[in-house]
Amino acid sequence: MPLVLWRDARVQRIAVQALVLAIVAIIGWFLVDNLISELDRTGLQAMPFVEVSGSFPFVDFSEDFLSQRAGFGIGETSFGVDYTPNNSYADAFRAGLANTFRVAVLGIVLATAIGLLAGVSRLSKNWLVSHLAEAYVETFRNVPLLVQLIFWYTAVALRLPTITDTMDLLGVMLVSNRGVAVAWGEPQDGFRLWLLLLGGAMVIALVVRAALVRWQDASGTPRYPWWGAFGVFAAIGAITFFATGQPLEFQRPVLEGRAYAGGAQLSPEFVALLVGLVLYTGAFIAEVVRGSILAIPRGQDEAAAAVGLKAMQRLRFVILPQALRIMVPPLTNQYLNLMKNSSLAVAVAFPDVFQVTRVTINQTGQAVPMIVLVMATYLTISLAISAVMNLAYNRGLRGGR
Repeated sequence: MPLVLWRDARVQRIAVQALVLAIVAIIGWFLVDNLISELDRTGLQAMPFVEVSGSFPFVDFSEDFLSQRAGFGIGETSFGVDYTPNNSYADAFRAGLANTFRVAVLGIVLATAIGLLAGVSRLSKNWLVSHLAEAYVETFRNVPLLVQLIFWYTAVALRLPTITDTMDLLGVMLVSNRGVAVAWGEPQDGFRLWLLLLGGAMVIALVVRAALVRWQDASGTPRYPWWGAFGVFAAIGAITFFATGQPLEFQRPVLEGRAYAGGAQLSPEFVALLVGLVLYTGAFIAEVVRGSILAIPRGQDEAAAAVGLKAMQRLRFVILPQALRIMVPPLTNQYLNLMKNSSLAVAVAFPDVFQVTRVTINQTGQAVPMIVLVMATYLTISLAISAVMNLAYNRGLRGGR
């Protein structure tokens, strides 16, 4: 009987899989046991943040050594994070994480815009436009990102005029080797209330858009749902802006002595990192856009032309909506790459979460828990980006049916 079972193909597949799992488990156990033994020998723990308890949920979390005073400075922070060297390592990690978020969010938005423009330009019938786009794509996607970051930092950002010779661009932007300062809104009293009202305005705008879409489908005449939704959102935003006492004051940057005051100030490290990431990722996104447009059957464009649509209308209303459903999966990969590549900020000394982790490891000697923590952080951000893009992809497919 056992011999008969072993000749069964299904049993053989299960046995092979069980054997592979057992080998992987043994190797994993050996590595973990060896790591824990070595850490015990030096008086360290693999996961000092986690302790097993006797009551539900049977695990307690604590900051452990992360609650100690950090003692090192972070040159710039994001999203209003207030950090000084007297804060804890946990606060330093949060400040670095906020900087990573700022680079990733701005990078994704700008890389998408540049990639879309370059991808469409590569298909242009204008010889100069198409070849300029091709030169951009082939140049930036074939040079390692690390090399580009060092170039933008050492050969461009640090070679700008000194702060005493600051370049003033129309009074809204100041540029020097100390960084870039741009006009920006400074939150005042009532800013949070205005943000809440804007959230409500967005919900109302989406409802208006849905109503206009139904009206358009029923009547057969264009009702411009997006323009209608935007108009509602802008009107409510303007009314609530004045009703809440103008909670956002726009400030132009000025030069005071040897420093900038007012507006949003960007360090040379941040500018070099952002420019490098955007141009590098934008080149790959351009190819994604071009390939997705070419995947649309030519008959779609010809049919749109037959009903009198102009080239821009065919691109906007016929080609791009269909190409979007094709380009979303590869776009997700590019967004994930951009976020992970932001860890190269260490090459230009930008204090992102990885740079802060390196400093923390050097000062505390807690390499294993910090590496595990930063890996879990990047994994969580990547899974969040994938979830958002998958949601957009699924909604796009439903819209196309």
